[in-house]
Amino acid sequence: MRNKENIEEILSHLQKKSSKELLYEKENIFKAYQRKEDHQSLAVKILSVFGGLMSGCAFVGFLFLAELFESTQGLIIFGVLCIASSILLNKATEKIIIDTMSVTFYLIGFVLLGIGLTDSIPDENTLCVIFMLIALCSLLIVQNYIFAFVSILMFNGCIVALLIFNDLTSWMYIYTALVAVFITFLFLNEAKMINLKNIISKLYEPLRSAFVFAFLATFICINEANLSSFSYAYFIISSAVIILAILLVVFRLFKILNITTTPHKTLTFVATAVLLVPTAYSPAISGAILIILLSFMVNYKTGFGLGIIAFIYFISMFYYNLQFTLLTKSIILFSSGILFLAIYSFTRKKLSSNEKV
Repeated sequence: MRNKENIEEILSHLQKKSSKELLYEKENIFKAYQRKEDHQSLAVKILSVFGGLMSGCAFVGFLFLAELFESTQGLIIFGVLCIASSILLNKATEKIIIDTMSVTFYLIGFVLLGIGLTDSIPDENTLCVIFMLIALCSLLIVQNYIFAFVSILMFNGCIVALLIFNDLTSWMYIYTALVAVFITFLFLNEAKMINLKNIISKLYEPLRSAFVFAFLATFICINEANLSSFSYAYFIISSAVIILAILLVVFRLFKILNITTTPHKTLTFVATAVLLVPTAYSPAISGAILIILLSFMVNYKTGFGLGIIAFIYFISMFYYNLQFTLLTKSIILFSSGILFLAIYSFTRKKLSSNEKV
């Protein structure tokens, strides 16, 4: 990373080479480089949070040995203090170490508050609503990446928990359909949202990452729950919405891949639709395909990797699903494979032609 002297030397060199006087704001340039220096990759942030959680577990163990868990009031008070202090700490600075500490205290606060409120408020719905309000308020106060990411995941997790607690498991398919629409909207309007220069632009990256995680995690939850009774109407609605979202993304990709002729557009669009129809039996598979295409379109590597991992997982889970016949499974797996091979072949050809130009 460049220090202050390096930047001043470069600016002086540019001024000497220019025939006209250059106007620039040194302080803003220094601040921009400082922000870049403080920036860490998502992997580093996740590892930092994981390390913080390990130390947090040790801290909770200490509280357990100190017999704090025997006092309901103590748990509630300490939980509220942990959440409030984490918000204030995160608001004060943006260092990665402080982020880790604040998120750790934030999660510990939720755990302690949840344990403490369980005895006072036995209704799970009320607890979920309280957690959702805390997560939403925290999100409005702090727009830090990790903090916002955790808050959004907490909010989505509470929604899924509400559906499970109220035996509305069929509505989880409607929820995934709504999240699919929202994620598609986020990805397709990325440039507009980043240029807004307000709270939406600050929250765009954690919002995108958290909803991708929540979207795929909800399908994993549905698969692991092994729902014996659910509404096929909601099931089909979820599949139809996700397939329509994929077709919209394919339509947008025509411009990126420089597909201009109408016959090629029509053939690609129809072939994609036909190959996606069998995946209506498994919205999780089509959901993973949607994440892969959206991430490819905006060059979101984390989402692309998650989409591929989720696709492999959902394929394996679907293969061992006894609710469908072997013929149905074969058709869906075959069509999914053909679709991916076609996408790979087509994009490879277009990228190769662009490199030659």
